[in-house]
Amino acid sequence: MTEKIHGSDAAGAIPPDDLARTLSVVDDEHPAGGWVSLVGDTYSMLLTGEQTNGAYCLIDMRVPPGGGPPPHRHDFEELFIIVSGQVEFTFRGDVTVVGAGSSVNIPANAPHRFRNAGDSPARMLCMCSPAGQEEYFTRVGDAVDGPTAPPPDLSPADQAVRQQRALDLAAQYRTEMLS
Repeated sequence: MTEKIHGSDAAGAIPPDDLARTLSVVDDEHPAGGWVSLVGDTYSMLLTGEQTNGAYCLIDMRVPPGGGPPPHRHDFEELFIIVSGQVEFTFRGDVTVVGAGSSVNIPANAPHRFRNAGDSPARMLCMCSPAGQEEYFTRVGDAVDGPTAPPPDLSPADQAVRQQRALDLAAQYRTEMLS
């Protein structure tokens, strides 16, 4: 019989506390990973994989009316918590509109997209597990000065450069862009 240690089997005992890891306290005015403008949205990289030992990242997303990414899929879980506004999620071709107070889980590998379906900006928290999506966004998007800073005024050529960068880096970040 296996010995019990505080409710766990000895074979599955909880490892000791990792004292090298510290408490992380952030908000959208002081995100760990800064702010990024991407496809017209502004993302605050609240918690990065560096703080969570790669377990997850947490992103505060501000999405203008009509904003959101193109259809895509990736091999990690994604949880959205709608803070304000109305967001339309297309999941495997089915459309669902949700509002503030709703939570939406996108399973790994499923084709999806989201779009602000309202007339005012939407805000949501997005947790990706494991982490890495925050790095992708940082490498693809443009750094901005704060959560409500306007996106850069990009020419069509600049937009094309960012779209190509997103495609070039997608596989490295376990993402596939869909048409």
